[in-house]
Amino acid sequence: MARREDVSSPDEELILVDELDREIGRRAKGECHQGNGVLHRAFSIFVFNDNDELLLQKRSAQKPLWPGYWSNTCCSHPRAGESMEVAVVRRLRQELGFECPLTFLYKFKYHAKYGAVGAEHEYCWVYHGRYSGAVNVNVNEIADWRFVGIGALEAELEANPEQFTPWFKMEWAEISHNYFDRILSPA
Repeated sequence: MARREDVSSPDEELILVDELDREIGRRAKGECHQGNGVLHRAFSIFVFNDNDELLLQKRSAQKPLWPGYWSNTCCSHPRAGESMEVAVVRRLRQELGFECPLTFLYKFKYHAKYGAVGAEHEYCWVYHGRYSGAVNVNVNEIADWRFVGIGALEAELEANPEQFTPWFKMEWAEISHNYFDRILSPA
C-alpha cells in the first residue's frame, strides 16, 4: 500500500548545531543543503524485522540529494522546538506508516557532497527498532522498499556501493562492527 503526503519542504527550519551538537540557530532546510552545507541536527533509523532483516528504502526521485539511492529505513531532521524522541516517531510514521519502539545507539558528524547540487553536513543521531507488521510508504519520500538479510546486504554493499547513500554506508559500518550484539536476536 502507498500514500502521497507532503511531510517536508525546503522552507522547513532545521536546527543548526556546533561541533559539539549544541544548538546555535535555525535555517531553512533548502539553505542548509546548498553548496557545502551548513551543520545541522539529523537522525537515522534502522528497523529490523523478527528475522533480523533490515528495512531499506530507495529514496524518491523527487529528493534533491541522492535521489534513487538505497538507504536506511528512515532519516530526516527534528523540527525546531521538537525533541528527538518525538521527531523519530513522527517521521517513521510519516514515511512508512508505522510506529515501533526506537532506541538511541550513537551520534556522529559527517559531511558528504552530492556533486554540484549540494551537500549533507549533519550531526546525526542513530536509532534502531524492531517491527514486522505492514508498511505503508509515502511515495513522495520513498520510491521502493524491502527487507534484506545481513549477508545479502553486505554482498550488495561490496558489489555496488555506489547505489547506497554515503551516510548509510558510514552508519552500517559502525553498527555492524559495534552494535549487532544490542540489535540482533540471540542466535
